[in-house]
Amino acid sequence: MPKPSAPKLDMEYEALLAYAVEAAFEAGKVMRKHFTRKLRVREKGKLGLVTNADIEAEAVALKVLKKAQPHFALLTEETHSKGTMGSKDLGMWIVDPLDGTTNFVHRFPMFCTTIAAQVGKEIVAAVTYHPILDDLYTAVRGKGAYVNGTRMKVSSTAKICESLLSTGFTYQQHKALHTEMSSFEKLSGSARAVRRPGSAALDLAYTARGVFDGFWERHLSPWDVAAGSLLVSEAGGMVTDFDGDKFNAHGDEVLASNGLLHKQIMRKI
Repeated sequence: MPKPSAPKLDMEYEALLAYAVEAAFEAGKVMRKHFTRKLRVREKGKLGLVTNADIEAEAVALKVLKKAQPHFALLTEETHSKGTMGSKDLGMWIVDPLDGTTNFVHRFPMFCTTIAAQVGKEIVAAVTYHPILDDLYTAVRGKGAYVNGTRMKVSSTAKICESLLSTGFTYQQHKALHTEMSSFEKLSGSARAVRRPGSAALDLAYTARGVFDGFWERHLSPWDVAAGSLLVSEAGGMVTDFDGDKFNAHGDEVLASNGLLHKQIMRKI
């Protein structure tokens, strides 16, 4: 039997997007079902919370993705599966079934499912689904970014004093809390306001949408940022590490902005 080949054509990337959308919708159904119910919650050491909704949402999403592209590897938050059905050489699904679990546990409606397809070193398709608002964010590399079918564009804010920014703080507070609070203080003194909603995937989606003018965070995982990074870049924004170097979804830092404010934010963090 010939070895499967990785998707290369734009048409195939569109197909990957369609499967990711289906998987995200299935996970969204699980979140809506459990949102007002009593949850089974446990601590993942110093990595945050996990609930029965996270596990169930991941299961239904992976069922769709494995059937759609069985030769892809898998990188997911809850099971950390790698290469379960295939090889990274062919492609990989990067999945966070419920980004913003602490918000979910406390009934704060800022959480989502986020799914990216990676081929080679590139994120080629991305979905972030906010089930409470029924907002679907999508992107295919080179084809633009959309929310509910309407093309997105990053903001045109050029002065940091007029900006609305967003950030997040790592659960591993012993590592970086002082540094994170220092960055927060500097940018709070420069921007119109800084928000901390608690879902990196939604922060990136809102940056792509032009709601936030920029977002930064340390110590994230690939499933937090892979889809959102493509949303921002396809909406005309800029995504790098804190030094302004090329963004790597498997790295440790993300700075996303409308591009106009990128260097100003970078100097503060």
